Amino acid sequence: MEMSAATNAAYIVTVVFLFVSTIIQGVEATIGINYGTVANNLPPPAQVARFLLESTIINRVKIFDADPEILQAFAHTGIAITVTVSNDQIPLLTNLSFSQQWVKTNISPHVPAANIVRIAVGNEVLSTANKLLITTLVPAMRTLHAALAGESLDRRIKVSTPHSLSILSSSSPPSAGKFKEGYDTHVLIPLLGFLRATGSAFMINPYPFFGCSSETLDYALFRPNPGVLDENSKLTYTNMLDGQLDAVFSAMEVLGFSDVEIVIAETGWPSKGDPEQVGVDVESASEFNGKLLRHVTSGVGTPLMPNRTFETFIFALFNEDLKPGPTCERNFGLFQADMKPVYNIGILRRTVPVAAADNHRSLFGLICVVFVYFCLL
Repeated sequence: MEMSAATNAAYIVTVVFLFVSTIIQGVEATIGINYGTVANNLPPPAQVARFLLESTIINRVKIFDADPEILQAFAHTGIAITVTVSNDQIPLLTNLSFSQQWVKTNISPHVPAANIVRIAVGNEVLSTANKLLITTLVPAMRTLHAALAGESLDRRIKVSTPHSLSILSSSSPPSAGKFKEGYDTHVLIPLLGFLRATGSAFMINPYPFFGCSSETLDYALFRPNPGVLDENSKLTYTNMLDGQLDAVFSAMEVLGFSDVEIVIAETGWPSKGDPEQVGVDVESASEFNGKLLRHVTSGVGTPLMPNRTFETFIFALFNEDLKPGPTCERNFGLFQADMKPVYNIGILRRTVPVAAADNHRSLFGLICVVFVYFCLL
């Protein structure tokens, strides 16, 4: 049956609208934030959830526990939530009864109102050198997944665990990336097999800030630089983050798991630090995080992983005044405790209207042209 000109026009207009909407939503869909709470001056979770929903383009959040007040605050917002099981609970999770009770207590009461999409089992466990935690990590993940399945939540909620770059024995050049011997066969092969089987992502915490020096600051901050040639692959790297991600990809490829998705679970840059630290100021932090946001959503990907976007969680939402360690540890936040921006990287909705209006006008014009064209056929 042939469609009328008007029907045909309406169909094409709908397709164009959905296509453009998908592009616009696709950028927002990949940017998340780490919501840490090691502070004594933060606003209540309900206020934080409302702020993220109404005032920013962020629609993913990762928390470092399963705080019921936070989960209740994010109910009905649609914001995707990654919750975390603390490292000390990992051995306990290998017991199915404990995992079942953990899910019934911390997850089931909050879904589907809270959009919990992932559980991170511990954080940087392999870097702790704690044999008990390391040997029980994968069994704990499997048992927790079984507990989710028992509640019919295994398709909604994925299980993974974040790693630091210290799991690599080699990262330079990126094509020679390898996991540390011992961890590769005894932990990472079973872990990656679990992630593949359950459709979960490999979570990594790459921080160019911690890997740079005064000589490589431009390379770390996405600034113009001569680039770094990987002699093995003959690919040139123009920023440190790409090199770090590709080193992880190469290590996964060595073990036969290049198909497992990579998620950037943490990365960021402090706005304040100690005098001896390089590039620690508001301008550098704004530059790194702003360029990071554009880079991971651009679809350019990396030299070894071209044409990709990366689900990315910026560290962190707030400056956290009770965090131990050097000054920089308390100054990774995009926002102060009163929710005033430390700097603006373009995630505030009020910064978007001019560009958004131009986009909407262009889209409206395109729809009008298409509609008139088909009406005149």
